[in-house]
Amino acid sequence: MRLYDLTLPLSSATVPWPGDIGFTRTPSMHIADGASVNLSSMAMSLHNGTHADAPWHFDAAGVTMDQVPLEPYLGPAVVVEAFGCEGEGISATAFDGVDLTAAPRVLLKTAPQQDRTHFPPDFAVLTPEAVARLAAAGVRLVGVDVPSVDKPDSKTLPNHHALGAAGIFILENLHLGPVPPGRYELIALPLAIVGGDGSPVRAVLREI
Repeated sequence: MRLYDLTLPLSSATVPWPGDIGFTRTPSMHIADGASVNLSSMAMSLHNGTHADAPWHFDAAGVTMDQVPLEPYLGPAVVVEAFGCEGEGISATAFDGVDLTAAPRVLLKTAPQQDRTHFPPDFAVLTPEAVARLAAAGVRLVGVDVPSVDKPDSKTLPNHHALGAAGIFILENLHLGPVPPGRYELIALPLAIVGGDGSPVRAVLREI
């Protein structure tokens, strides 16, 4: 049974959101220097790399990462290709023929290849009609292969708020390049960070 790792590696090369804190790992003990273990610490934004957004990230009344339910991050999922949608956005027609009730976790593959060494100046996001269709179908989670479900210059974050209002949880910065469209099982559990506005995840798809 094949596994697809959807997780971007965390390193000093991981591109953060502009102005946000990048990833650093600081070694504190080395076996090579006579210590009994190798040991290090890390510092990073909770939204670096592949991560989950807590509702509190965009809603002052939302739950924090230690309070989110685990069910949305584990279970049947569908990968949907939505290429070439940067201008007009990902419309509701992208889900024509997709059984959203059988796989209520939707992962959007927006580009066949991506340059992960630079922050993208633009990327495709869902239209309001597409969000409404996902909500009407009872979708529990939306994942994207770009840094956000909203445009990079958005200040009002309409998709974050619309998805949150519908009870749809969010994964961002998935590595979906090698994954064919279709149904899978998603495992992408976040850390129980008390008061956290987000969390890194190790996102995996398992073939059904």
